[in-house]
Amino acid sequence: MTEPVRRAGLVDTGRRDDDLPRVGRRRIETDAENVERDLTRLVLTVVELVRQLVERQCLRRFDQGDLSDDQVERIGLTLMRLEEAMTELCERFGLSLADLNLDLGPLGTLLPTDPTGQEPAEPNRR
Repeated sequence: MTEPVRRAGLVDTGRRDDDLPRVGRRRIETDAENVERDLTRLVLTVVELVRQLVERQCLRRFDQGDLSDDQVERIGLTLMRLEEAMTELCERFGLSLADLNLDLGPLGTLLPTDPTGQEPAEPNRR
């Protein structure tokens, strides 16, 4: 018996579609443009997640007060440039920052809606 051919998570057992039950005949419809867009979205999502984590770590360091004024200035400038670069990349690929916030179902979204990573404060009720 020959070993099935495996490609990109799919298995070619050598059987024809006619040999398979109707239920098992699902095909993934892809085209190069959609694959490229989805891969770009995934990569930019990971980059944005890392950027936000770095930003939160920098904010913690600011709050601790263990940075010199020069370090604070350089970090602030770098964070601004990173955010601008992400905005430019999203525009170049026709995505918004909201497109990068993957919905994880019951876990919520991947990226926090508040850039500081904190939940929005409750409005004052009187």
